[in-house]
Amino acid sequence: MSPEKMVHMANQIATFFASQPGDPAEKVAAHLRDYWEPRMRQQFQDYVATGGEGLSPAAQEAARLL
Repeated sequence: MSPEKMVHMANQIATFFASQPGDPAEKVAAHLRDYWEPRMRQQFQDYVATGGEGLSPAAQEAARLL
């Protein structure tokens, strides 16, 4: 998946969970574990490890929680 699309998707998920009770980063991480295949999660974590440009803080924290 292109990095741009991945960032867009992760930020959309983070935006949704920001309006829900609880820690958004934990909810984003749970969603990614449940619905993203392992290769997508690894690509996401690798992207965050190289700076995570464009990702919301909740999305970046979710990568660390995976």
